[in-house]
Amino acid sequence: MSRESMRQGKEQRVIKDSLFPVSLFAIYLGVLSLMSGIHQGLVVLINAFDWNEVVQTAIPIVYWGCVAVGLTLFTRKKIKDTYEAPLHMLAEATEQVSNGDFSVYVPTIHTADRLDYLDVMILDFNRMVEELGSVETLKTDFVSNVSHEMKTPISVIKNYAELLQTGKGTGEERKEYARNIEEAAARLSDLISNILRLNKLENQRIDPEIESYDLCGQLEECILHYEELWDEKDLELEVDMEEKAVVQADRSLMEMVWNNLLSNAIKFTEPGGSVSIRQTTSADHVEVAVTDTGCGMSRENVRHIFDKFYQGDTSHSKEGNGLGLALVQRILTLMNGEISVISEEGKGSTFTVRLPVSPEKGEREQNGGNRHGGE
Repeated sequence: MSRESMRQGKEQRVIKDSLFPVSLFAIYLGVLSLMSGIHQGLVVLINAFDWNEVVQTAIPIVYWGCVAVGLTLFTRKKIKDTYEAPLHMLAEATEQVSNGDFSVYVPTIHTADRLDYLDVMILDFNRMVEELGSVETLKTDFVSNVSHEMKTPISVIKNYAELLQTGKGTGEERKEYARNIEEAAARLSDLISNILRLNKLENQRIDPEIESYDLCGQLEECILHYEELWDEKDLELEVDMEEKAVVQADRSLMEMVWNNLLSNAIKFTEPGGSVSIRQTTSADHVEVAVTDTGCGMSRENVRHIFDKFYQGDTSHSKEGNGLGLALVQRILTLMNGEISVISEEGKGSTFTVRLPVSPEKGEREQNGGNRHGGE
């Protein structure tokens, strides 16, 4: 029986409270009653044949001795099958898990339609081991990825530092070496900062300061922050949003979300392309869509884009560490929001963020128009 069917059985069927049903005691009562009847028959038979006193005494003793042995063996077997065997399996499985083996699976005693509380304990144990295995895998992958991501900038810093120590090269070349060291150090610093932020968010050691504020104003500030990059890549910028849209969220955390989405849109859009930011408000949500005309992603990349350290386009890997979108998703989860992505290779991507509307949305200007911008 598969784990999934066991889980469904636990959820959909009534769990028995006792390992020894009433029917078992009815069997004991019936057997003892039958044995008593046979005993009376033996007594009548002995009297009918007028056997001597030794035989009359020995026959009931031997008879009831056989009955006692039979009932004892039956009871012993029931206890062994019901308690000891599954508990021994659990003990062995627990020892394997303690030694780092998370592939352990303990079968239940009964089928899904006859589960008892010991079966439920086994199901919970299997689920716990499965979760521990997943955590261990994530931990291993995380350490491996962190080590890999740290190795690259450290190697860059070491190599250029060695070149500087030789004293060779022109003044311009030495400046270039120093600039590369600075960029590698900044990347390493960003990686560590993102790891710490993500760890705090995942372990809920950051209490979001939820407040009502104007999302449109925040978006404008973030867009202006990247003005030099728009100009540098000659990107066309299209902005379509309301005069004011009040949301309930943590202002500083949401700034990280917008900066990440905007920087990604710029990074993955070729010079001369375009990026658009569109904001709309519905009855319950404020929606922001960031669309670029960049390289886009395959379906496989879209499935993993929010995984830690995942970088679908390795040609831009030196510009990031694959933690940004994982951080974005975790922040939006804390904000009771959500993010989705639609992408097609060679045609660009659209990231859409939805946030709950603030109760103060009625304070928005009723006669305000939309803001439009372009470069």
